[in-house]
Order: sequence, then C-alpha cells, then structure tokens
Amino acid sequence: MRHRGHLPQLDGGLFLTDGGIETVLIFHEGIDLPLFASFPLLDDERGTETLRRYYRPFIELARKHADGFILETPTWRASPRWAAELGYTPDMLERSNRAAIELMEEIRADEANAFPIVISGCVGPHDDGYAPASILSAAAAQEYHSTQIGTFADTAADMVTAITMCYADEAIGITRAAGEAGMPVAISFTVETDGRLPSGQALGGAICEVDAATGNGPAYYMINCAHPTHFEAVLAIDAPWHGRIRGLRANSSTRSHAELDEATELDEGDPVDLGARYAALRGRLPRLNVVGGCCGTDHRHIAAICERWLAAG
Repeated sequence: MRHRGHLPQLDGGLFLTDGGIETVLIFHEGIDLPLFASFPLLDDERGTETLRRYYRPFIELARKHADGFILETPTWRASPRWAAELGYTPDMLERSNRAAIELMEEIRADEANAFPIVISGCVGPHDDGYAPASILSAAAAQEYHSTQIGTFADTAADMVTAITMCYADEAIGITRAAGEAGMPVAISFTVETDGRLPSGQALGGAICEVDAATGNGPAYYMINCAHPTHFEAVLAIDAPWHGRIRGLRANSSTRSHAELDEATELDEGDPVDLGARYAALRGRLPRLNVVGGCCGTDHRHIAAICERWLAAG
C-alpha cells in the first residue's frame, strides 16, 4: 500500500513494466501454461524462482533508464472462472493471488527503495481475451471481479490493472469493483487490426463510455495486445480522450488476434521498429509514460523501446 494513496506514474517520468510473460514462459522457458495461466507457477518454489528470474531483466532496465517500474503480478488468469477450470478452490485461488503480491513485495524490497516500484494486481477478462463468447453486464462484471480485487485490496498492492479488456461493460464493472475496494485502477483495452475493440466499438468511444459511467473512475487507460500499426490511425486526429491514455503494452507481431491464435511459433517482430513506433506515439499521446510489452515481447524489446524513447527526448 506504499503508493496506493498516490501513484507516482501520474506525476510523469518514464515508467517501465514487463513484456509478454506468458509467451516468454511458453516459448523461451518451455513451460506448459494450461489456459495461458502463469499463476500456478506460484504453487512451488521452482515455479516461483522462474517468475523471479523472469522479472529481473526488466527491473535492471528500469534501474538504468527509467524513473520507476510497474511490477505487474502474474495473475491475468487468477479469477474464479479460470481458476475453477484449472481445479483451484476459492481458498486456493485467494492464496495464489496473495502469493503473487508477496513475491512482488520481495522483488521490490530487493531494490532497497532505489526508485519507485508500483505493485499492480493484474486482472484479466472473464472470458477469452480476443473473442469473448460470454458478455457480462457492468453489474455482473463488478460482482465477478470483486473477488480478485477484494483480495488485492487486503494486500500491499498499490493498484489493479485490468489487461486485455474487449468491451466497455466489463471495464465499467472492474472500475466500480476497484472503487468499492479503495483501489486505484488502470483499464487496458485491446483492439483489432482496424483499431476497434473486439466488440466493434471505437477505442475512444469505449474510453468515454467508461469515464461517463464511473465519473472518470480509472486512474488512466492503456492499450495492450495489439501492434502499433493496428491503432496508430485512430490516434492521428487529436481528441480529448487521448489525454486519458498513459500506458502502452504492444505486441511484437503485426498479426491479427485470429492469426496469433493459430500460430505455433513465436513471432518476435522487429524490436527496433517497435521502439521507434513507441517513440513516435509520444506526439499523439501527451501523457504516455508507462511502457512495456505484450505477446511476443521480452526484455530485448523493452530495451529497444527505452533506447528510442530516450533518444526522442
């Protein structure tokens, strides 16, 4: 709860976060992740050490090049629906979410307060992150996500971040659940190759809808799990909602979500080009300062982003 009262990234400066944790673990570490869930690694010391090792190079990059770091928990799938499918009881799920925060605390303590590290409890979608078959109302989403968010509120987590949101109602429900729990929240939408959410709604429309329904409840918004070429065009014309976007976690691949679902090999894209596209977006997103990666990215991509970002001044 060190930063829960005021998130330091809201004051500006470059804040890094990690890359595509699941794709790194699957394709680089050779680890099987049923349902794309990384939180089961917390069940034993070997898995926990794998996670420690995963975060280390990103922390080192932040120490050298950034003003702070957002330490995102490996809990994208650690919510009731997915946990039940993996055979976890509610008590086991709560222990996993608490263990994730405890690991983040340990990693933060190792830095001895050298720079701000914000612990974020990662919340994922109730259904598929690309093409949800089941759509929740805002009220149903609030009830569903309150379980995981309530656990985070009772830990040292500074905030929650909802990653890969496909439609506005789920984002509204998460925002309301976080508000009830007294937790700052960031909402990160994903988009298709046309820059629209999987629901078909325009990105700006979704941001404005969530803000209108929650009284500007999210601390900020992000875009994740899409390549910059998928959404650059929707940012070409200045709009007030651009100022609400503070974070970006792009994919390395230019492939569509459907193509990525079918892929059997990792598409790592071009880290240098990705870094250049991040830097170029600074002119279109005036408050963009939280940067990391999503599917296919690792510490090499984040290093390239840092290099181009700092070179752009």
